Amino acid sequence: MIDLACIRMVWERDIIRYFREKSQLYGSLTRPVLWLFVLGMGLRGSAGQIGNVNYTQFIFPGIIAMTAIFTSIQSAISIIWDREFGFLKEILVAPVPRTSIVIGKGLAGTTLSLIQGCIILLLAPLVHVHIPLANIVPLIIVIALLSFGLTGIGIVIAARMTSFQGFGTIMNFVIMPMWFLSGALFPVKGLPIWLNSLVRINPLTYGVDLVRKLVLGFSYHSPVFDLGFLIAFGVLTTAAAVFFFNRGEY
Repeated sequence: MIDLACIRMVWERDIIRYFREKSQLYGSLTRPVLWLFVLGMGLRGSAGQIGNVNYTQFIFPGIIAMTAIFTSIQSAISIIWDREFGFLKEILVAPVPRTSIVIGKGLAGTTLSLIQGCIILLLAPLVHVHIPLANIVPLIIVIALLSFGLTGIGIVIAARMTSFQGFGTIMNFVIMPMWFLSGALFPVKGLPIWLNSLVRINPLTYGVDLVRKLVLGFSYHSPVFDLGFLIAFGVLTTAAAVFFFNRGEY
């Protein structure tokens, strides 16, 4: 059972709080911009062409994925914030299912990730990436699916953590390997067997691959397989988030 009013309240509260903290918004946008223009431009000459695109264009979908993974997982820190100030306990004593709280948190993280992802998309002309208009809506849907699944990971972490420091440590331990092993910074073909195995079991790989298909027109896997993997990933992480959140002590 779910409570739509509870979902809306949790979602709206997290959105309002996020935009009140302007430093968090600006800081989260600085990271992908630096990676795109400093790393991308710096390595473009030495990396050469990758297919029909240069290196900066190649990593552009990966920068969108970076925005999604950092924003989505970090959004779950609001659970620890609410626990510290007693607000979470007030929600939990209300006659609403905890599943509604998890879905509200997941939708809030997805919304924030979409907003920042769309801002990064506006930078596409600066790196000479031309996204077909017909791909804009599918691209937004893919970013939303990816973000919702990633937010589930953040909720699982936050449900088991009791401090901001612990959450930050585990978050970075999860985020950085996922992003570096997603094919965001290098082609996934021709890798050593051990590295190729790690890339293949990484769910972010298929999100990056599908975004790259919609943005640049090529991918390493079937788009249908990528989409199916993302949907399964979202269902699995949401189920895990509900399970661990229900077992948490608040």
